[in-house]
Amino acid sequence: MAPSAYRTWSKRTLADTLAHCLQTAHAQGLARVDAQVLLMWALGRHPHDRAWLLAHDDAVLPETAAARWQAALHRRLGGEPVAYIVGEQAFYGLTLHVGPSVLVPRPDTETLVQWALETAPDQADFRCCDLGTGSGAIALALCHERPQWSITATDQSADALGVAKANAQRLGVRLRWAHGPWLAALPGERFDLIVSNPPYIAEGDPHLIALRHEPLSALAAGVDGLDDLRSLIGQAPAHLNAGAWLLLEHGHDQAQAVRVLLTQAGFTKVNSRKDLAGIERCSGGRWPNAS
Repeated sequence: MAPSAYRTWSKRTLADTLAHCLQTAHAQGLARVDAQVLLMWALGRHPHDRAWLLAHDDAVLPETAAARWQAALHRRLGGEPVAYIVGEQAFYGLTLHVGPSVLVPRPDTETLVQWALETAPDQADFRCCDLGTGSGAIALALCHERPQWSITATDQSADALGVAKANAQRLGVRLRWAHGPWLAALPGERFDLIVSNPPYIAEGDPHLIALRHEPLSALAAGVDGLDDLRSLIGQAPAHLNAGAWLLLEHGHDQAQAVRVLLTQAGFTKVNSRKDLAGIERCSGGRWPNAS
């Protein structure tokens, strides 16, 4: 739609301008960035084209877009993630479709992708597995960066696998899928790299209230949040080739505990990686070579 189409004042007033919409949303407690993304989505424009929005903040919101805006505003103020409302989320340079059956991919998880790329060689016979893939974010980012790798992605949720497969098809990348809990989905198989962003929030953690719209099964993991991390670290050795790596995302205060678990399981070169906020967000180790 041409910019002039937004400037149809007729009987409408300054209260209908894009700037006023943003001011109203902010006054109701909505973060400015969230309001901008939702307003662009309501207008049918790219949700992150904020430069256009700044240049047209005196334009009037068309009536059809106004209905979408009000509905989106209501959903966001009710706690629903922006990504669910607009139906997509950016991750490692990719645009992924997301919905309530999968977690919204977070920028923190890009730390895990970057570590995997730095740790692993660029070779065609390299076997990698992403456990609990959800929307496919980690696996698809690795596929995009290393199309020659043999990558398998698993999830216990059939609905989540459906979202991930649709993302892969839309992005034009190919990988293998397996349905089942963790490595039970891949009996007898071994890999050169296993990565995972498992549930790691403690049951009863107050942060879960703010995450109530996302699948609880992908968030909470026992009384201390370490149940799934313990399970993965315990299962992984039987599925790792000599010299292979296991890299795991975890909570902001769990790095030391995860390093202990890795060391006790026999992993070497155990260490952690910090995210952009300086928080130890991922920990991993190398399965030793055969003696």
